[in-house]
Amino acid sequence: MKTGGQLIVDSLEANGVDRIYSVPGESYLAVLDALHDSKIRNIVCRQEGGAAMMADCHGRLTGQPGICFVTRGPGATNASPGIHIAMQDSTPMILFIGQVASHAREREAFQEVDYRAFFGPIAKWATEIDDAARIPEILSRAFSVATSGRPGPVVISLPEDMLTSVVDAPAALPYTPVETRPGNAEMEELAALLKDARRPFVILGGSRWNEKAVADFEKAAEAWSLPVGCSFRRQMLFDHLHPSYAGDVGIGPNPKLAAAIKDADLVLLVGGRFSEMPSSDYTLMKSPYPDQKLVHVHADANELGRVYRPTLAINASSAAFAKAFAGLTPGDAPWAGETERLHQAYLDWSTPPKTGPGAVQMGPIMEYLESVLPEDAIFTNGAGNYATWVHRFHRFRRFATQGAPTSGSMGYGTPAAVAAKALFPERPVLAFAGDGCFMMNGQEFATAVQENLPIIVVVVNNGIYGTIRMHQEREYPGRVSGTSINNPDFAALARAYGGHGETVEKTEEFAGAFERAQASGKPALIEIKLDPEAITPAKTLTDIREKR
Repeated sequence: MKTGGQLIVDSLEANGVDRIYSVPGESYLAVLDALHDSKIRNIVCRQEGGAAMMADCHGRLTGQPGICFVTRGPGATNASPGIHIAMQDSTPMILFIGQVASHAREREAFQEVDYRAFFGPIAKWATEIDDAARIPEILSRAFSVATSGRPGPVVISLPEDMLTSVVDAPAALPYTPVETRPGNAEMEELAALLKDARRPFVILGGSRWNEKAVADFEKAAEAWSLPVGCSFRRQMLFDHLHPSYAGDVGIGPNPKLAAAIKDADLVLLVGGRFSEMPSSDYTLMKSPYPDQKLVHVHADANELGRVYRPTLAINASSAAFAKAFAGLTPGDAPWAGETERLHQAYLDWSTPPKTGPGAVQMGPIMEYLESVLPEDAIFTNGAGNYATWVHRFHRFRRFATQGAPTSGSMGYGTPAAVAAKALFPERPVLAFAGDGCFMMNGQEFATAVQENLPIIVVVVNNGIYGTIRMHQEREYPGRVSGTSINNPDFAALARAYGGHGETVEKTEEFAGAFERAQASGKPALIEIKLDPEAITPAKTLTDIREKR
């Protein structure tokens, strides 16, 4: 006989959960009490949005559901950005929400929300547990739903009285992972399509990858001499210095890369959906009928044919497909020369500029970071023009080194870095944030201090909401409205939290600031005061305003 709270914790332990991300609430005190006697680490956060983003990053880097606990009402609604990110990014995650007691339901009780209705459109599954005896059943299903097919977030509402009720329930067992593998017929057809192709191109994306799958696919790409691009913010899926790597198929891609995709006679899309951002608003491949022959590989059959009609649909996880593809005997590769040219074009495109407006140049800073950080360093970021410096100029080498939302959500980088450092304490973790981006979840820097997680946050401060200002200057030149912001002294703020703070106002100051940040052994923040004119690597705000 156990309480519902104890059964929740038992089920988490049975499913291998060793940490959760939470903001406490009286609505799930019974779970907090059960955690007291467990071995599960509770990383206590400062705002539910940050906690949910940490859980998303956990799922993104491990492939196992990140677990988040929040309280009812505003606690749950604060967590909704993390659910939206996990859904759009196909990340396994489970959000538990304390709920009002059963007798008070549908009376608009204190902080009451119908979570099935609220989260239903943005979660893979949203449910409520009315009977504590069903906790092992529902949690087993939750782990299966979150990880199978196209992974995604599950939301589970926990009525307060259900958590304190004492019931007899079966012992929790771990969920059974569900794998989808390609058949021999599909792999033979793929080999035939490649044999007939002259200008193939591969795009990797989505989830259901792991370190071995990445290695398997690199082996296959090399054997076939295939050019490979990574979809928007999925750059950790392929070594950027591998001779087959052609670049990031993201926002504002290398024009030579975009032309290669448009001119391809066969596109092999593995794991991803190739949605609006990576497809350049569905222009690199047309929807629903691409100009190229399309082989679409996805773990969820519902994604095959949903946006693009494929020539060949392969219902398989990324990992299973990579293993099967690596086992194929490669044929001739008349496109090998083009693969070499595309890789060289990537190297040229990803070489940072030396100059730009203002006293701080981001190009040399990126070159410095490339020279001092190891291959397993983890980069996280949210959304904003500052992220271009990471996506274009950092050369990702390994799996599980990138935490960035394909949904384009601001405020992600700092909480993601906290989760990444907790998972991989031996590896450097670097969060990039704009000034606007940092202020959305920057309070999680306090969580890093509390948990003794020495992340380094680079705040690129240009005093504006840069991406919106860029679009504003393009569409309404000179009519600035709602895009200027005043900021605190970020370095002083970091010190106030108990961390290390540095301010960089000249390019040559960055190396010393970074070395001191690393040596401090504390969570550190380096504020870069960037001229707002340096809005992109190639164009200034004045260029955009004057449409040069």
